[in-house]
Amino acid sequence: MSDYLADHPEVKSIRVAAADLNGQARGKRIARRFAGKVAEEGTRFPYSVMNLDIWGEDIDDSPLVFEAGDPDGVLRPTERGFLPMPWLSAPSALLPIWMFHEDGRPYDGDPRQALAHVLARYTARGLTPVVATELEFYIIDDRGPDLRVPKSPVSGKRRHQAETLAMRQLDAFDIFFTDLYDACEAMDIPADTAISEAGPGQFEINLMHQPDAMKAADDAWLFKVMVRGLARKHGFAASFMAKPYADYSGNGLHSHFSVLDADGRNIFDDGGPEGSAALRHAVAGCLAAMPGSMLIFAPHASSYDRFVAGAHAPTGIAWGYENRTTALRIPAGAPAARRIEHRVAGGDINPYLFIAAILGAALNGIEDAAMPPAAVTGNAYGQSLAQLPTSWGAAIDSFAACPQIPRIFRPELVTNLLATKRQERHYMAELSPEEQTQLYLDTV
Repeated sequence: MSDYLADHPEVKSIRVAAADLNGQARGKRIARRFAGKVAEEGTRFPYSVMNLDIWGEDIDDSPLVFEAGDPDGVLRPTERGFLPMPWLSAPSALLPIWMFHEDGRPYDGDPRQALAHVLARYTARGLTPVVATELEFYIIDDRGPDLRVPKSPVSGKRRHQAETLAMRQLDAFDIFFTDLYDACEAMDIPADTAISEAGPGQFEINLMHQPDAMKAADDAWLFKVMVRGLARKHGFAASFMAKPYADYSGNGLHSHFSVLDADGRNIFDDGGPEGSAALRHAVAGCLAAMPGSMLIFAPHASSYDRFVAGAHAPTGIAWGYENRTTALRIPAGAPAARRIEHRVAGGDINPYLFIAAILGAALNGIEDAAMPPAAVTGNAYGQSLAQLPTSWGAAIDSFAACPQIPRIFRPELVTNLLATKRQERHYMAELSPEEQTQLYLDTV
């Protein structure tokens, strides 16, 4: 890690940061002269910091705060090491960290540790998940009372219209996207294709598949942090909020995943178009955990605005082949690339919890040799299907009651997340829709 700083004498300051339950970066600024100490020994801050609400407030009556004396956990660098922060004016470096107890045990309330727990289950079975993510976001001029599309740097015009796969949208904001791709390259985030999406000023960028699910989650988290910061540097906001505009498409975060065995063979591949029994077991596990996981896929008050029939966000619990109206899609293509696309989550998720939830559910199904219902053909919105929870309160209750959730997440994380979301739901009722939008716009 010290090699990075030696190779970058221009770096003036260090940030150390971990993702809390909402995916917010929590940490410290450290003078460069003390960077070696934090790289070797880590740093400390209270366990309760990993369990703050969306406003950054302590959770009322949390056992982590006054009852326990608000003790510190130990935060150690992740294997990612130092990374540049291209959205800042002064040359700076970010050191991602995660939380442990004093004796070296992982802290179960840390969302990155939650994913590590799921991945350890795969490793114990000689399996390796391969994961890719697709992230949608809006760029928004939020300087006035109403949200607007930023002016095109080329024409000076605002285009309030759908621009699906419009090259002129990508070209109009070419300077921003060139900076974005340069930042991804510098941060080792495997950004691939960029497209303009159905909403005005909406885009999607795919992060390439990789046989390291933890790095895929790190990449998605760092990408969100970076894009929000870089957009502000260019004079506008970038929002992963599930639905910043009532009349336009929401932001989704889809994930594609497959699973390799110890010999590197995709266990979802049986040589044909339908995939193996293991694929169907994984589908069954994902469907069984889906209602209980909705609090992970749609974690905020505004998340539920996205789930409207016919609006490209799934509402029924179903799967299908090459069917984008279902919650789980099995894409066509070469059998060796057979995979599951999980289409439920919004862009406002915590990537660590999201990937832990889908991979944990899939492994539950594989371990149980569970079988799913028949694949859906045609428009899933028009069929009689079990439905996902349609409100924040229902998702909280479903998460608390779902028998699949304790198989995926440790008890402390479940308890902390429920307390966080119940508190947020209570206080969110005091805010107007406009105030909620201002809160979530470039926070989540």
